[in-house]
This record gives sequence, structure tokens and C-alpha cells, in this order.
Amino acid sequence: MNNTIFDDVFRTMIEKIPQLAIPLINEVFQTSYSEDVEIIQLQNEHHQENGEIITDSCLRIGKKLYHIECQSVDDYTMAIRMIEYDFAIALDSARKYGRRYRIPTVKLDEYTKDKIFEKNLLMFLPFYIMRYEKEIHRINQDQEKLQSLLDEYEDIRVMLEKELTETGRAELYTNLNKLITKISDYICRDEEVVRERLGETMGGKVLELESERLKAIGESIGEARGKAIGESIGEARGKVIGESIGEARGKVIGELQGETRLGVLINRLILDGRSAEVQGAATDAEKRKELYKEYNM
Repeated sequence: MNNTIFDDVFRTMIEKIPQLAIPLINEVFQTSYSEDVEIIQLQNEHHQENGEIITDSCLRIGKKLYHIECQSVDDYTMAIRMIEYDFAIALDSARKYGRRYRIPTVKLDEYTKDKIFEKNLLMFLPFYIMRYEKEIHRINQDQEKLQSLLDEYEDIRVMLEKELTETGRAELYTNLNKLITKISDYICRDEEVVRERLGETMGGKVLELESERLKAIGESIGEARGKAIGESIGEARGKVIGESIGEARGKVIGELQGETRLGVLINRLILDGRSAEVQGAATDAEKRKELYKEYNM
């Protein structure tokens, strides 16, 4: 089966920030693991005798194995595929399990944003936009519906920021925002207004958080990067980044704060580890045009 953007984002969370899977496992399997429980990621590829490769996500917690799959559409073969994968694991380890096989499932559209935060199922947030997939075109053309969606995502952003930044997990906040934006960009790929407004709501706010993080780093590694943030986010918002990571980059980003579209573009570049391209985006019209096209802005 070909991977989709949903598979990629799901596996990114499983592999890079596996602690997000703990609340999900607790919800599905009615367990009560703490978020700092040891997680062992097992081999996610198994080769069958016919040469076919089965790929999925399998985690070990204590003596138990948890096989997790993200399914974006109804697929009546899912249970069979999961059984094939689990049998492959069983054969590899020369162990046999019980005769009965049950697959607990949860449906994302049954979870409101409040319930997601109540149960700490932050792993669901990147996929939250999928509940609106069938009506996204109407939302793009209806200002009232669009504002309702933006208000909902502003609530999500505020709750996520409160949940993570106040507990010293700012980096996780930034990473989740990036994944939320990645899925929403895909779902809204043909609806420019919704895509850009959601990007401003979620991505634009990450820029401020990233700036604060860069300031802390800058002050710790010497004079050259010690002025990373400047003195703004106040009267002179145009100099939010100040003199960060060198006078040239700080000036470019500071002057772009007044332009929402360019501000979002700079945020995307920073999040994608492309800071070296920021100056080019601000000073070179052709380069900026290419980047807008690349990010579908």
C-alpha cells in the first residue's frame, strides 16, 4: 500500500515523539501508562516469503506489544493486514498468541477539541482538520463558516500553547504546529483562502515561539548570536527577530513582520531548517516567488 501524507505524519510522531502515543494507547486499550514510561520501537518492516514487505508501527511497553495504524478511509482489509503483520512478528520471535484476535479502534471524529485536550490525545491534533475535508470547499466560500473554523483553530492553538509551553515543552509545541500545518495545507490544497488563513492562525504564532527559543540559544553561545531576538514584540514589532543569528538575517526578518504573507513564509523556512534562505526570500523577488509557489502560498 502506498504511503500517504497521513501515514507520514503519523509515523513521524511515532518515531520522533513517541510519548504522544502513550495517551492514545491508554485511551484505546484502557491502560494507565505514565508519559515517561519506557517505549521500545520494534522493527517496522517484515519480509514475507513471497517477497512482500509489510510495514507498520509496533511499540513495546513492558512485556506487551502495541501495534498502531493510522487509517484515513474505511478499509475492510485493515484487520487482515494487521493480523498478517502481527503474525510476522510472532513468527520472527517464535511466539504464539491466543486464538482470539481483537482490534480496538477509536474514531477521531468522535473527539471534540476539548476532549482531545482532556485526555491528552495531542497526537490527534494534526488530523483534526480531516473532519472538515468534505465541506472545505464550502468553508472557503462562506465567510461565516471560515471564521468559525479559524476561531476553532485559534482555540486549539491557545490550549496547545498553554498545555506545552507552560510545562517547558516549547519544542513539542513547535513540532506539533508544524505537523498540524502540514496536514491542513494538504487538505486545503485547492482552497487558497482557508489554507492561508489557517497558516496565519497556526504557523504565524509559531514564529513568535521560535524567536523566543532562538533568543535563549543566542544568549548561551556567545556575543555573535547573543542578540538573536532584539528588543521587540511590542512597539517595534518589525524588529521581532532583532539582530538574531547575525545582523543581516535579523534585519531581513524584522522588516518582514509587517507583511503577513512574508511572515508566514519566513516561519515555514525556519521550521524546515532553511534559515539560510530567509535573506534571499526578502531581497530577491524571483526567489521569493519560487518559495511562494513551493509552499503553495
